[in-house]
Amino acid sequence: MNSLEAIGLLFALLAATTVLGLVWRARQGRVASVSGVTITPADVASPTAFGPAATLLQFSTELCARCPGTRRLLAAVAEQRPGVVHVDVDLTHRADLANRYAVLQTPTTLILDGSGRVRARVGGAPNRVDINATLDAVTQNSNIRTPTETPGASYV
Repeated sequence: MNSLEAIGLLFALLAATTVLGLVWRARQGRVASVSGVTITPADVASPTAFGPAATLLQFSTELCARCPGTRRLLAAVAEQRPGVVHVDVDLTHRADLANRYAVLQTPTTLILDGSGRVRARVGGAPNRVDINATLDAVTQNSNIRTPTETPGASYV
């Protein structure tokens, strides 16, 4: 192989790597609709019950740089919405869950409906607007009411 061919090959590899990196970067933090899998708190060994309207199930690790910010964002979103709960699962010592739910990066967030069915997935740090729009779609058919809407009712 002469030097001109080697330089051409080097530029082709550089271009392919750049394109793949840009595609990967564009997909970070985007909400992808999924369906099928149902998860219960026992499946992820969560001491926290899932929400009656929706659950924001975050998978993180001890060394994840973006996980604390994602945790604060999802906790704030869940706090503003009745019937929505945020659950954070640390995968550092639970590789079985990473394999079971195909978690390839942290943070990864699964948005579950009231019955525990996975409705959406976010790889990377999520966007507040996208999370709220997805929760609107997930909970639009939910009949979750706050205690002030039903006299004498209490909700956990």
